[in-house]
Amino acid sequence: MTRRNRIRPLRFVSLLSFLLLALGIAPARADQSQLINAKLETRAVNQNLESSVQQLAAESTQPTWIAYEVQATASNHSQCCGEFRNGHPESCGVCNLEQRHGNTFVDDEQNKTVKLEAQPEVTILLRVDQKHVMRIRMASVHCTLDAGGLRVVWLTGVKPGESAALLTPFVTGKSTLTSEGEDLREQALGAIAQHADPSADRILASFLAQDQPASLREKTSFWLGASRGKSGLALLETMAKNDPDPDVRAKVVFALFVSHEPEAVDDIIHMAKDDESTHVRGQALFWLAQKAGQKASATITGAIQNDPDTEVKKKAVFALSQMPKDEGVPKLIEVAQNNRNPEVRKQAMFWLGQSNDPRALAFFEKILSQ
Repeated sequence: MTRRNRIRPLRFVSLLSFLLLALGIAPARADQSQLINAKLETRAVNQNLESSVQQLAAESTQPTWIAYEVQATASNHSQCCGEFRNGHPESCGVCNLEQRHGNTFVDDEQNKTVKLEAQPEVTILLRVDQKHVMRIRMASVHCTLDAGGLRVVWLTGVKPGESAALLTPFVTGKSTLTSEGEDLREQALGAIAQHADPSADRILASFLAQDQPASLREKTSFWLGASRGKSGLALLETMAKNDPDPDVRAKVVFALFVSHEPEAVDDIIHMAKDDESTHVRGQALFWLAQKAGQKASATITGAIQNDPDTEVKKKAVFALSQMPKDEGVPKLIEVAQNNRNPEVRKQAMFWLGQSNDPRALAFFEKILSQ
């Protein structure tokens, strides 16, 4: 049966609900993601979520989507499926489940074209075929989900802790439901990060252990910043202090940048000043420049003056070039005029030349006329 629109005349809704129940198909709740082009069934979880998914996978003689909703983190972004069509400004549009693109991460604070309110629930979708989970998707309840004519089994009564536990073995590579050659790690990791349940924090923390691959620690750090709020920030602060790999710590800087917690800026400043790696300090300076503000500006100019490594000083000069021109250009001119390190002055001159700012042109004219 195909579900198309939630809004129907009252009598039609009542009649449709009666017919659905008579067929053993429960209508979706008002806040459930809309489904179109789907052969929809609704089932209650029997013993637990894992056994229900295993049973459905074992029965899968044809491709089937298993879908359910869990409470989501209260963040400033929405998860869409990448395809915007027939949408409205407050909508994710249509998510074509059968297209192999991944999720699109939409930050409501930075995206000015599509404004999306944070939602209390997220839809988790598992595509099963040949007795294995072949794909994991997630979508905000804004999204209309186009199932491409496939069967969709909507599970009710899902416990969020069971959902996070079900997804964990896909990240660690230990799931018996994973088909050989199908890498579901990143898909499952992003889905776990959307769970508001406290168990998700414990699971994500386990991915940060030093015996875990650096690539997993890096990817986990992003989701900690993007989705986990204060609990994610606390884990990122621990990573910034304790992770032994400078490449991982550089990714932590970016995770702090995408965090909406105000304390994250202070953590980036701390890494820009104190991290033992020149690479990490340079990355921290770069992302500070994107934040701008007085504290960021002071840290960048302080690095130009005080960092012992010339390469870090040069990265700090580049960071000035990334700041809003009214802030960055005057500081670049000051560095070009007064810094004692010729390499740093040369770098400031280069970025002034790239700025196309009339103040930079006036500065060059002044130098050449002397």
